[in-house]
Amino acid sequence: MAEEVYESDLINMVIGTHMSIAKGIVKTAENVVKMNADTMQIFSRNPRGSNYKDPTVKEAEEFQRIRREAGFGAILAHAPYTMNCAGAKENLRDFARETMADDLKRMEYTPGNYYNFHPGSHVGQGTETGITKIAEILNDVLTEEQSTTVLLETMSG
Repeated sequence: MAEEVYESDLINMVIGTHMSIAKGIVKTAENVVKMNADTMQIFSRNPRGSNYKDPTVKEAEEFQRIRREAGFGAILAHAPYTMNCAGAKENLRDFARETMADDLKRMEYTPGNYYNFHPGSHVGQGTETGITKIAEILNDVLTEEQSTTVLLETMSG
C-alpha cells in the first residue's frame, strides 16, 4: 500500500544557476527572472583573485525589489578559491580573514543569504592544526548581528 503524501511533507525546492555578476547584481537578477529561476549562485568576487565591485545602495535596493517581486529564494555567494583558512603561512590566513570579513560585510547589503567557502589545506600541519586555524578565522569574522549564514564546503582528499 502506498504511503499517503501530505502537502506539508513536500520540500519547497528552489532552482537556480551559477550567474556572472560582471554586469552588476541588478542585471544578474533580471537574467535570473528571464530564466524563470528561483535563486542563483554568484562569486563574492573574482574566484581566482580578490577583485570585486561594491554594489551601490541603489543597486542593492533594486536587486532586493526584483528579488521580492520574483519570489527568489536565498542567494548563495561563493568565496574565491584563493582563500586558505587552514594554511601555514600567516599572510595567506590574513588574506582569507580579510576577504571573508569584507565579503560578509557586503553580503549584508542583501540580508538573509548564504556564503560558501572552501576551508583550504592544512599543507602538512595536520588536520587538528588546520581545523584550529579555520575556527580562529571564523571566530574573528562571524558576528551575532549578521544575517548571512556561512557554509563550509569540503571536498574529498
